[in-house]
Amino acid sequence: MANENNAVNLAKGAAKSAGGFFQEFKAFISRGNVLDMAVGVIVGGAFTTIVNSLVDDILMPFIGTILVGINFKDLGVTIPWGNNPYINFGSFIQNIITFLLTALCLFIIIKIIGMFQRKKEEAPPEPPKPTNEELLLTEIRDLLKEQKE
Repeated sequence: MANENNAVNLAKGAAKSAGGFFQEFKAFISRGNVLDMAVGVIVGGAFTTIVNSLVDDILMPFIGTILVGINFKDLGVTIPWGNNPYINFGSFIQNIITFLLTALCLFIIIKIIGMFQRKKEEAPPEPPKPTNEELLLTEIRDLLKEQKE
């Protein structure tokens, strides 16, 4: 009987912990930072596709033309021992160029956002508008000054 009670209490405690865990998870997911991060990851994936296309379809053929028709995707070396493995370093170079262009674009975007944020911070804040009470008190003060004079 005691073992059954311990098992029931253990099960109830586990259910409470799971409920608390899911409540914490729900709070974590609904925070603005997590949603912003998710949007950033999705936009970043789409942005990476654009940069990959820029490198693969525009820059690498242009660089290959300058380097007398070298196709970077096929640039590699076959090692003459074992099962003759092929080391494709041209694709690696192309991926390095893609990474550097992605990093450059992100750097430029962050700099532009920083400029806008600085301009927003530098703008002088508008003075707060006086409330009705303040306006009435100012009027009373002015009337009292007039009576003294």
